[in-house]
Amino acid sequence: MTLASLHRRLVRCTRCPRLVTWREEVAQVKRKAYRDQTYWGRPVPGFGDPKARLVIVGLAPGAHGANRTGRLFTGDASGDFLYAALHRAGFANQPTSTHRDDGLLLQDCFITCPVRCVPPDNKPTPDEIRTCRPFLREELDLLKPRVILALGRIAWGATLEFLEWPRPWPDFSHGAVIRQPEQSVFLAASFHVSQQNTQTGRLTAAMFDQVLGRTRSLLDAPCS
Repeated sequence: MTLASLHRRLVRCTRCPRLVTWREEVAQVKRKAYRDQTYWGRPVPGFGDPKARLVIVGLAPGAHGANRTGRLFTGDASGDFLYAALHRAGFANQPTSTHRDDGLLLQDCFITCPVRCVPPDNKPTPDEIRTCRPFLREELDLLKPRVILALGRIAWGATLEFLEWPRPWPDFSHGAVIRQPEQSVFLAASFHVSQQNTQTGRLTAAMFDQVLGRTRSLLDAPCS
């Protein structure tokens, strides 16, 4: 299996009736600013460098961002914050991400999420997270990252599940870095780059730059 074949299967998924209904409703009703655009309105695959050592795990597509553009963190304020930071850190060739064909390339970085369809109120149910889990697992199995950066608690839990971390799980905290002694994968954490966090000052550009700087150093850290 390749990432391309996995993503072809992913975009055809209809396993979660609530999410299918909502993603298609959003794509038809649209936001006034985008009323002349054709929304993607399907599950959104991961995006980035297929040889990436860093994988960033978010939550789910934005209603009028990735659900519209078909690329994660593209076309909304969360993506504006994220890709500007990735550009500053040397993981992206440009600081903006507006549509799928805007020339953005990621370098040594791949972005994915545990839920591939936009959920109402940005809140997937536990059942929906479980149903979508195999896609994330298959992606991470193919990528074999050196560092995984989880954006928020749901991404943290989904990644611990993938790593088969023994319970009780370590608590999520911004800036945390953990690794099981027998594994070579580092797991790092940051608050999500949502407007709820960035506009309130809970997550600032300087804070996120610091996380990415630490992440960059982990890519070349010894396994022992």
